[in-house]
Amino acid sequence: MILKSLRLGTNDLEKAREFYDATFATLGVAPCQSTPEWPIVMWDVDGLKFLLGPARDGQPATHANGGTIIFEAPDADTVRAWHAAGIAHGGSCEGQPEEKPQARGAFGAYMRDPDGNKLGMYAGLKMG
Repeated sequence: MILKSLRLGTNDLEKAREFYDATFATLGVAPCQSTPEWPIVMWDVDGLKFLLGPARDGQPATHANGGTIIFEAPDADTVRAWHAAGIAHGGSCEGQPEEKPQARGAFGAYMRDPDGNKLGMYAGLKMG
């Protein structure tokens, strides 16, 4: 089975669109594909549909405690650019771009999006 989509909650579609358009642009991902009348925002990230929208039950969207979505970067400069773009567009720092001992020295960074979802990006991370 292959993962086809990933959806996170947001309480502000326009703020989410601005944040992810800026951070995904550092990876060469095209801007948001959704039109303003759609109830979600969506990007195609290497064949994975990455979506954000309000909670379906009508309650405020909240972030996962302990959950982190990690993206792969081609190099440390991309990690730095991604982190800087996110911070400049409403994100908050959860770990500066640097070598991470917990990831066997791979270069990475962490931040939270405007809704509190935790994101990470690594260059040179070897799994397994």
